[in-house]
Amino acid sequence: MNYFKPKIYQASIFDIPYARLKELGITCLVFDLDNTLGSIDHKKCPRKVRQLIFDLKEEFLVLICSNNTKGRIRPYLEDLGIGGVSFSMKPSTIGLRKIRKFYHLKKNEMCLIGDQMVTDILAGNRFHIMTVLVDPMAEKDLKITGINRELEKKIIKHYQKRGVFERGKYYE
Repeated sequence: MNYFKPKIYQASIFDIPYARLKELGITCLVFDLDNTLGSIDHKKCPRKVRQLIFDLKEEFLVLICSNNTKGRIRPYLEDLGIGGVSFSMKPSTIGLRKIRKFYHLKKNEMCLIGDQMVTDILAGNRFHIMTVLVDPMAEKDLKITGINRELEKKIIKHYQKRGVFERGKYYE
């Protein structure tokens, strides 16, 4: 069950302790797209998110790893001036392996940030990299994600009963 547990859980990408990640040796931030950087209705990156990404690019290599199509992620990649992988098939580690190889990264330099435990966090933990869970940006999800959210509720309940799942905590 610990494969679903993020190392850090925050309300949004704006609450993540990026300085702490830098202290831990993280040099590459790999963001999920839908409901992490923008809602599924956003065709382009929201202005506030764009500013955050531009600021983060001064300290980190910033990338997108999405299960969505190339056509869906391209406007974000172009708008933000970053690279990324589409059809990453999370919770598979295929997309993360592509990123690691293409950018010549070590696993201890990578951090996956996403809004779903059963895709993003599971993929990152299976790949043995830092993981950060954030709450979804919007309530509207893709249909397939609804199934994941139900499973996620059960997993969260499991962790909360054991007192090991709170926002703002860092878990080794």
